[in-house]
Amino acid sequence: MNSWMEELEEAAVGEIQQNVPLHKHTTWRIGGPADVLVTPTGKQELIRTMEILHRSGIPWTIIGKGSNMLVRDKGIRGVVIKAGEALDYAEFDGAFVRAGAAYSIIKLTVMAGKQGLAGLEFAGGIPGTVGGAVYMNAGAHGSDVSRIFKSAEIVLETGELVTWGPEEMAFSYRHSRLQEPESRGVVLEAVFSLQPGDRKEIQAELAEHKERRRLTQPLQQPSCGSVFRNPPGHYAAKLVEESGLKGFSIGGAQVSTLHANFIVNTGQATAEDVLTLIAHIRSKVKDRTGIELMPEVLVVGER
Repeated sequence: MNSWMEELEEAAVGEIQQNVPLHKHTTWRIGGPADVLVTPTGKQELIRTMEILHRSGIPWTIIGKGSNMLVRDKGIRGVVIKAGEALDYAEFDGAFVRAGAAYSIIKLTVMAGKQGLAGLEFAGGIPGTVGGAVYMNAGAHGSDVSRIFKSAEIVLETGELVTWGPEEMAFSYRHSRLQEPESRGVVLEAVFSLQPGDRKEIQAELAEHKERRRLTQPLQQPSCGSVFRNPPGHYAAKLVEESGLKGFSIGGAQVSTLHANFIVNTGQATAEDVLTLIAHIRSKVKDRTGIELMPEVLVVGER
């Protein structure tokens, strides 16, 4: 066993597993193995994990529900850190909600609605965690995390614990400072500032969004959610559909017949199938419209 793994064991940071297939940990149901998967049992254990990995020079990747992520077929070298039960919580205090990084953003939206708090309705269909939503400034229906974000507790890859507000996060469209190589870190928890609203109106809006998703999105098939960012003034799904690509497939990866900005795994899709299909879509749309579609899915691992 490597010395750094022995150190993680001795520090009792949580569950440590080797050679773990990651297709079981992503919503696309695609991905090769992680060399090591660590599931810390608490905040201090996660901080300790980061300290040990940093000191030993071991590369790391954080994973929540594995949505909006494509793990390449050869898997991920180094350590994959999975936010576990210790970060799966939410607490309401007036119009503020504090939620752990592993908490479902959909579940948080439903809870806020029951409390009569408005502001999270846009997130009712985002299939990820609070940590992932903050990391990518997740959004839908004309709003995003930056509109309600108050602060986040973050452990930097050095193991330093910091609290960042909106200015430090430097949010932009589907982007936060955490995506920059020089400021990588892991969200431990986030605080959102909501507004008192009419409970029935909030729940009606959530129900409307849910019904629209049921009718227009391939919810019964493995996917990552939206694959491409919407270019300024355009909708990615419309550009893909108008390029005649709805239903087009490469290997086990297919452009959804319901929603053209979704790529579904029809059963045996590989990451290479998905990457090849993404490249084909971008090429076809660029040739037809001159518009360069930019993926919003995070591609990780060894090709």
